[in-house]
Amino acid sequence: MDGLMMRIPLSVPELIRHADRCHGDTEVVSRTIEGPIHRYTYREAHRRARRLARALLRRKVGRGERIGTLAWNGYRHFELYYSVSGIGAVVHTINPRLFADQLAYIVNHADDQLVFFDLSFTTLVEKLAPRCPGVAAWVAMTDAAHRPAATLPNLVCYEDLLAAEDDDYEWPDLDETSACALCYTSGTTGNPRGVLYSHRSTVLHALTTCLPDVLNLGAQSVVLPIVPMFHVNAWGLPYAAPLVGAKLVLPGAALDGKSLYALFEDEGVTHSAGVPTVWLGMIDYLKANGLRFSTFRETIIGGSACPPAMMRTLREDFGVDVKHGWGMTETSPIATAGVLKRKHAKVAEVDRTAIREKQGRPLFGVEMKIVDADGRELPHDGTRPGNVLVRGSWVATGYFRGEGGDVLASGGWFPTGDVGTVDPDQYLQITDRSKDVIKSGGEWISSIELENIAFSHPEVTEAAVIGLPHPKWDERPLLIAVRKAGSTLDRNALLAWFDGRTARWWIPDDVVFVDELPHTATGKLSKRTLRERFRDHRWPASTRTAEEAADARADQPRDMRA
Repeated sequence: MDGLMMRIPLSVPELIRHADRCHGDTEVVSRTIEGPIHRYTYREAHRRARRLARALLRRKVGRGERIGTLAWNGYRHFELYYSVSGIGAVVHTINPRLFADQLAYIVNHADDQLVFFDLSFTTLVEKLAPRCPGVAAWVAMTDAAHRPAATLPNLVCYEDLLAAEDDDYEWPDLDETSACALCYTSGTTGNPRGVLYSHRSTVLHALTTCLPDVLNLGAQSVVLPIVPMFHVNAWGLPYAAPLVGAKLVLPGAALDGKSLYALFEDEGVTHSAGVPTVWLGMIDYLKANGLRFSTFRETIIGGSACPPAMMRTLREDFGVDVKHGWGMTETSPIATAGVLKRKHAKVAEVDRTAIREKQGRPLFGVEMKIVDADGRELPHDGTRPGNVLVRGSWVATGYFRGEGGDVLASGGWFPTGDVGTVDPDQYLQITDRSKDVIKSGGEWISSIELENIAFSHPEVTEAAVIGLPHPKWDERPLLIAVRKAGSTLDRNALLAWFDGRTARWWIPDDVVFVDELPHTATGKLSKRTLRERFRDHRWPASTRTAEEAADARADQPRDMRA
């Protein structure tokens, strides 16, 4: 027997339509590429999105066709999210930080019909256009007064498209399982792969992430996504904000500490989201200038593990509640969020801190398990690490155009490539990427844990740990660190910092200091680059002692062996 409820499809344009009806006077504020701060309301954004929809249809953009964007977080990019998906086409956000060959590959692989670009990417687009003959037109996201003097085929200005249309347009009925957005992975191994989101998955993700134990957004919130709209759709915030009617502040290309802080204060930002590297710059700026936030109170940090020292600094020094999150392009991306339960009010602060530092519990709609190398499910005891698998309403079943073949494990589980533990309360703790875990003497060493210890040193601004071949132990950890300006910290002093903070046999065998660490297009540490750079590194003549080697056998459980 079916229930007697209406069957209204979950579709992306319903989000902006709802914001217009119920929060029409709420602001969307953007720092523009041209310079000035732009302000308008959800109602005005909806009108312009409908005008753009008519312009796309006039150019014969059909359902399912891909429309590319090379743009920062701004109001025109926000309009594209809704106009493209709203007519049944697919908005394809392109990460401009990828290599040129990768960019050309994904534009052609996606078969983008049009590509919209911010002015800051004009030179990039000029180089890209000859390699992408399938693109019918390149649209500069500006007005005629700022039209770039670029040699591009079929160059069009965004505002000229809108000027030719009115907003008399009704969003069509769309199948909620049809595609609405396309994001490509960063391509750390091989070509990037496309993850194709549906209207249903996108709306469900937005609904769930607004909950108090995730982003905690409501109509009184002012949210500024630092994470770019080309990085897994800014973690869904351009959908979540209009869903609840939160004021949305878009920072454009200015992601330095000074520029961000000015927006936070001028616009009364309460909530944000971003990767750890961005918060490093913000913290440095605040400390250097003796500043604090007046309204900012919550953020979610993900993309890579947030160092515990950073979480403590934001919470204790600046009054910002940090939620640790975890996910990936293939999970839309938020799959877990770290918030304490009621019972944790009775435990010691040191134990509450340890829980906050985990990646959090799965959101409703996401299931999680860990398995060993043979696919056998491991217990959720918080101590035994395994390969993390997920499945859920916004988890990918495969890649665009079938790249990579059948990627799901038995039972429809998606292998994430991460290694971690899950405790009895279902809090996930990522201990490493499967490709980054260090296997020494038959045992596993977590590079993330060692990086967190190094980062907690007061004279270290960033750290990475990689495993390199060792003639006796298979692999040993090498620590690569960035010292704070003016620091004279040396190898021995930094290695001594690890004493008592981890097992002796886990302590890195050597330290290399560098001026900066390489990062991927999504802001993560590029350990592949580091492994290539230091593949010929020579270990010191003396590494672990016989006593420390014995510890490796005596202290570690057998089920951690590779």
